[in-house]
Amino acid sequence: MAEAALIVCPGRGTYGKAELGYLKRHHGDKGGLIARFDALRAERGQPTISELDGAERFSPALHTRGDVASPLIYACSYADFLAIDRTRFDVAAVTGNSMGWYTALAVGGAVGAEAGFRIVDAMGSNSQSGEPGGQVLLTLVDADWREVPGLRETVLALARTIGGRAGCALYVSIDLGGMIVFAGNEAGLAALVAEAPPTPGREPLRLVNHGPFHTPMMRQSSERALAGLPAAWFGSPSVPMVDGRGHVWRPFAANPEALWRYTFATQILETYDFTRAVQVAVREFAPDRIVLLGPGDTLGGAIAQALIAIGWKGLRSKADFQALQASSPYLLSMGREDQRGLVTG
Repeated sequence: MAEAALIVCPGRGTYGKAELGYLKRHHGDKGGLIARFDALRAERGQPTISELDGAERFSPALHTRGDVASPLIYACSYADFLAIDRTRFDVAAVTGNSMGWYTALAVGGAVGAEAGFRIVDAMGSNSQSGEPGGQVLLTLVDADWREVPGLRETVLALARTIGGRAGCALYVSIDLGGMIVFAGNEAGLAALVAEAPPTPGREPLRLVNHGPFHTPMMRQSSERALAGLPAAWFGSPSVPMVDGRGHVWRPFAANPEALWRYTFATQILETYDFTRAVQVAVREFAPDRIVLLGPGDTLGGAIAQALIAIGWKGLRSKADFQALQASSPYLLSMGREDQRGLVTG
């Protein structure tokens, strides 16, 4: 009997040096799909996905750009989704982190594969030429992946103070398991880096080539998306999708226009709560496994931390999660060679 799986779509920052050639290594049988994506890029005079994935060496200056990283990650993630062994796994629900929401739209059947690629490609270019600002990441959990008491409240209070200063803009961009990603203008980010209390990680960490995503600073980006990406591309999903608020969009019940507006207005302008998305998804659908699509597996820690925070499956610490993974992996990351075969068969 097939197991119920929660599918998680990764966001930006997951295609790094180790992932170069991911499509060539894992998806040589999907030449038709990649060719269609390449054609869409070529129409816009952009380097194709095949060219970018097949580059001789990884270039941080190129491969982390929004107009390159986003479509590359989408292509890898969607191809991974197609590679899942459906005799072993039934898709119970889909969610994603930040840019991964656009992938989730295609994986969940709310938009077609090519429409999903057009959305990601457009939004990657949109963000690359969009509003100035960036993101900084802070860790709130200790070495056992348990949140340090009072640290979240302290950090959020500091962010509110900084955001209220003249010339400073600072917002919570993403709630990411045991981490918070803040976004703002240069003055706001500089103040956060200078004044942040000691945290368990090596942060504050400035995220390279990331804009002020999921904040009101992206207003123009939202307006461009609403004007240029049609609601007609959207339909009701074929499987439940959990968004960045923890709201569930259900088959036959979701309003396509409302989904379009959430995607290009709410989701762009407001905090993306990936932690809540994961917690709602496991509580609502009780999956037998969580399948994290590639490329990379950097989102695995955030997923585990979100589960530990609610004691899911009795998890209370990093050691508990590692023991679970060692006995019968609950989280299967397709970006990991030792787990990929458990998903693809």
